[in-house]
Amino acid sequence: MQYIENKTFDEIEVGQSAELSRTLNREDIELFAVMSGDVNPAHVDEAFARNDMFHKVIAHGMWGGALISAVLGTELPGPGTIYLNQSMSFRRPVGLGDTVTARVTVREKNPEKQRLLLDCVCLNQDGETVIEGTAEVVAPTEKVRRPRAVLPEVHLHERGARYKALIEATRQYAPVRTAVVHPCDALTLSGALEAAAQGLIMPVLVGPRAKIEAAAVAAGRELGDAEIVDAPHSHAAAEIAVAMAREARVEALMKGKLHTDEFMSAVVAKERGIRTERRMSHIYGLDVPHYPKPLFITDAAINIYPTLDDKRDIVQNAIDLVHALGIAVPKVALLSAVETVTAKITSTVEAAALCKMADRGQITGALIDGPLAFDNAISKSAAETKGIVSAVAGDADILVAPDLEAGNMIAKQLIYLAGADAAGVVLGARVPIMLTSRADDMLCRLASAAIVQLYVRRQVDVLP
Repeated sequence: MQYIENKTFDEIEVGQSAELSRTLNREDIELFAVMSGDVNPAHVDEAFARNDMFHKVIAHGMWGGALISAVLGTELPGPGTIYLNQSMSFRRPVGLGDTVTARVTVREKNPEKQRLLLDCVCLNQDGETVIEGTAEVVAPTEKVRRPRAVLPEVHLHERGARYKALIEATRQYAPVRTAVVHPCDALTLSGALEAAAQGLIMPVLVGPRAKIEAAAVAAGRELGDAEIVDAPHSHAAAEIAVAMAREARVEALMKGKLHTDEFMSAVVAKERGIRTERRMSHIYGLDVPHYPKPLFITDAAINIYPTLDDKRDIVQNAIDLVHALGIAVPKVALLSAVETVTAKITSTVEAAALCKMADRGQITGALIDGPLAFDNAISKSAAETKGIVSAVAGDADILVAPDLEAGNMIAKQLIYLAGADAAGVVLGARVPIMLTSRADDMLCRLASAAIVQLYVRRQVDVLP
């Protein structure tokens, strides 16, 4: 165990010094901004900083001051020190990658009050002074030796950054004409209108006109020139919207305030629906705080116990989607409870079969591996511990669940325990479907619209 130990007033001599060094990284700046609330763009906005005085992102000045405080509190004098005064003169900026050495040197001792006056300096890796000043402290008189505290791990995550990047990627495309089915509550209607304001969709509001107008009042939104197709109730709204998709009058559908079963029953109706030969499936696009890239999970909402043929379509739907989002060769992990093919666990046998189908060209456009347990699919260290050699293991873009129950549990756990944001899309019908949930906030609704817009506009191959 490591210990931290002080130096008492009697042990300290004039001229004695102590120091520590730190290299500034982006996480240091972000964490200091979070802790202090100082979001000066010189520190956190790279575009602004490039045109500012120093032409680069620089550390908060007090980051260097904190290093001086750390030396005083942990090294000289150490635990038991009471800070009285600190003067600092900031001489040079500290940029990303700079290594700063904070050093304190005892200048004077005051035995009557047990006080020390210390010269303080911070030097960069070139020996240049970035901060200089003086500290006055009360030194401890009793010896202290304590176990060094183990600091918590800190993982910084900018909520919505990946979704905002998706929305930004849509700027070059025209909005997608979208039938919004029964948008009769404030949240659903606001989501559709905001997506329109962002240039993601051109909404066609299908539902009871009076309820739509009342929802607009409740949301404090103006309907403007949004097209409204009057329908007596939610069931009729679903049928009308699906007919519009079947007749190519809209390019996408968005679920409003109605049950998923009611909505999807119109979509899958044998004669009046919009089925294709491809099996429909749901894909979650997740922004998970501790995962280094977007993570897609399928199927968590439509196919309860998919067959092997169903899974082939489920996998291909997900691949087609992420292609549209700019991932040229996605890594697909076929999930099960174990990573070995076991006859008694059907999902492992089907995972092996899907891999062979990919080898034979029945599934295209991705690297596919399985069976893989969840930990081996998303953690390189877990995969290495198991001795799994795979380009997919530990670096998956797409997780394919063995059935709806597993997929839904995985997605909901990431959302509610790991703080993930989730956008939802259904593919395999004639048009993509934004299958939003009542729990989705505005950001997730916009992300779903952005995903659909990118899919529609970037699609090259026409689905069968």
